[in-house]
Order: sequence, then structure tokens, then C-alpha cells
Amino acid sequence: MVARTNELKKLDSIYQSNANNLVLMYGRSGSAKEGLIDSFTTGKPYFYYRSRQCSDAKQLNYVSKQVASTYNTAGEYESFEACFKDLKSKDGSKLVIIIDEAQYAIKKTNELFSALVALKNKKLISGQVMIIVASSSIVWSENTFYDIVGSQKSVVDETIKLENLSFLDVVRAFPSYSVAQCVSTYGIIGGVADYLDRWDSRKTIKQNVCENILSPSGFLYSEAEDYIASELRELSCYNTILGSIASGNEKLNDLFEDTGYSRAKISVYMKNLAAFDVVNKVVSFETGGWDNAKKGIYRISEPYVNFWFTFVYPNLSELISMTPEKFYDKFIEPELDAYLQSYFVDVCREYLHLLNMVGQLPIKLEKIGTWLGKEGSIDVIGQSSNRENVVGICNWTEKYMSFDAYDKLLELMKLARITANTVFLFSATRFDPKLTQLSKENKSVVLVDMTEL
Repeated sequence: MVARTNELKKLDSIYQSNANNLVLMYGRSGSAKEGLIDSFTTGKPYFYYRSRQCSDAKQLNYVSKQVASTYNTAGEYESFEACFKDLKSKDGSKLVIIIDEAQYAIKKTNELFSALVALKNKKLISGQVMIIVASSSIVWSENTFYDIVGSQKSVVDETIKLENLSFLDVVRAFPSYSVAQCVSTYGIIGGVADYLDRWDSRKTIKQNVCENILSPSGFLYSEAEDYIASELRELSCYNTILGSIASGNEKLNDLFEDTGYSRAKISVYMKNLAAFDVVNKVVSFETGGWDNAKKGIYRISEPYVNFWFTFVYPNLSELISMTPEKFYDKFIEPELDAYLQSYFVDVCREYLHLLNMVGQLPIKLEKIGTWLGKEGSIDVIGQSSNRENVVGICNWTEKYMSFDAYDKLLELMKLARITANTVFLFSATRFDPKLTQLSKENKSVVLVDMTEL
């Protein structure tokens, strides 16, 4: 199981404080939230309740039964506050109370959150408590929850978002995989903890894709559309837009022409998709070369959703009629490297971020991004507080990084109107011998291959 060590340390730190605490903890479905809760509560007194999709009256009834089962009480309560008065720590240490999948239970129409606040403020029991409101709904956690809480938002002491795991986490999860295989895995299923737990590193990328994605019995077979439907209605509209983005329509006007939806409608749907991290608007890194830069473009930021809508969704008829292996060979294999190029850029950007964290760059970077030019893009730009830069370009698809690619970068830097202290050339394959010689003569040109990554 993928471990969430940093989040576990954070929870333990909060628990060790002498005060009562209320924590909002959330992450998308598959974020390993339940495993983290299990690890955190081990050895601690706790009360756990998993909310249901039901009426307020039934919710109270289920909470009552949970309290009765846990503490051997009568179990007939008229309110949530009455329920919580019977919570207790058997050994006198701080009691952990978890309301899981809280989006189903905490509503404006009931008193559950007010009861939790009363519990935190020692109005119901005298002992110390740490309350965790947990959810797998990003939209609810970042928007609806605070609408419900209103003026009481100050009682939330900490907010912990379980982000998707990084490329470094993927490498750690699959020690037997090569870096190239890890990049491929990262580009296909991303950093969703549950996906990584069920990916088999004893098998090739093709075998995993065929068994887990292209086979009707695979755990990811319908996951992309199920994930969209878990937060949003009008699945057909969202599928239309996502399919259009995946086919290369990244600008609002392109989407308008391709889908036939109004620009206003597309903007609303984009906002909804962005609210739970499925799409994002990529804006060009700020430089002086605005005349030569593109305006923002839309991209599918959730890797597996992107993979599904790029390769599988347009070819569903063939998926039914062909074996997974033949489908992979015909529709995925020929275009997979081109698809993975953008994820290799993400990996290289993460590499620079890590170097920056440990002070291994010539300047201290304050921000890292991409410059989107009309004549081409600079994959990575990092800038310090006094506007000094490092830049980088990334090669995943070509057999070797050519000297022409370096020359093209220098031209793009002129268009972007920037200079750089250091130029990073990242390649998943080899380098032109001229680039190797250049890096020996000019220490500001740094070559990074897969071994370094």
C-alpha cells in the first residue's frame, strides 16, 4: 500500500497538541484516505463513523447505532449532541472522532456540524478530542463545506488535502521498474494511490494497460467516466468537452467550433471540471515577450482521464470488437510516446523543483512554469525573486536530442525576451555529441539523462 508519510506526520503532530482540534481532511476517491485514517488511529482511542447517502433522520439513526455498538449504550438518541455525550476515551488519552464521507452527513439542514463544534468546545464531554471531518469530494470540501460552516469556519484548525502522489512517489512504489517505465506509468494512471496499489510492476506497461484498462473486468475499465459522474451531472456534455480537448482542441474558440456548445456553456463546464482537478487552464509564464506568447489553453490535468479520452473513448466500438492486445497495438502503441511527452516535461519540472529545495541550483527559484510561444514552447522556466532564470527543454520522443533543438531554444528565449543562468537539456534518450561537447566547455549548459532522473 502506498504510504502517506507526510500527512501521517501532520496528523500525529496535531494529535500531540494539548488543545482540542477540528481537521478537514479530503482527497479525491482513490487517494488512500481510508488507509491513512487506519494508520493514524492505530493505538489511539477513536470513534469512526462512515456517512451514508440518506435522510437526516436516518443519518442520526445510523450514528446512534454506531455509538451504541462502540460503547455498549442504549442507542436511542434524539440529537447528534446527545449521541456525542456518550463518546469517551477508555484510557483517558485524547479521543479521535472521524466523520468519514462527511459530504453525505454534514448539511445546512441538520445539526451535525454544530454538534461537532460543541464537542470541540468541551460542551458535551470533558476529555480532549481531535475531530477529523473526512471527504472524498473535492467540490464539497473546497466549496460546499465552507458555505455550510459559514461564520464558524474559524473552528477548523487545519485543512489537509490529499494531493495525488508525485513522480518520485511512483518511482518509490515501483523499485523494479526503469525510469522510463515509471514515466509511462505516471503518464497513464497518474499519482492516484489506489491505482498505483493495483498496478503490477511484475508486468509490462502493455500487460497492465490490457488487463486493467482495456479488459471489461479491469478495475479501470469504466473508472474515467465514473469519476466524472461522481461529482457532476450531464455526463454526455462533459464527455463531449473532454473528448474534444483530448483530440487537440485546447482553446475556447476551438472547443466552441468543435462541440457546438456556446462559449458561456463551455466556460461553466470548464469551471466545474477545474473544481475537482480534472482540467486546468495553462497560462504562459510571465516574461517580456507577450506579443509572441499564446493565451491560456485548456488541458486535462487528471492523467488517467486524459489517457482514457485520448486513446479509448474515441475508439469504443473497436474496444468491444477487438482483443485488448490488438486494440493496444493499433490505437495506443503508435501514439503513446507523443502522449507521454508532456508527462516527461512534468517529471523534469519536478526534478528542478527537488534540486531547488535542496539548494542544488545556481539561483533560488520562486516559481516554475512553461512559456507557451506561438512559434514553440520553452518546457521549463524557473525564476528567482530578482527575475534571474533557468530554462529547460525535454526530449522524450526523438532518438536523441539534437543540437538544432538547443538552437531552437535559444531562438525561443529571444522571443520570450529572457536570458538564463543555466540551460537544462533533458533527454530520455541520447544527446547529440555536439551537445555533449558544449556542456563540457560551457558549465551553464547541463545535460540530464534518464540515469540522472
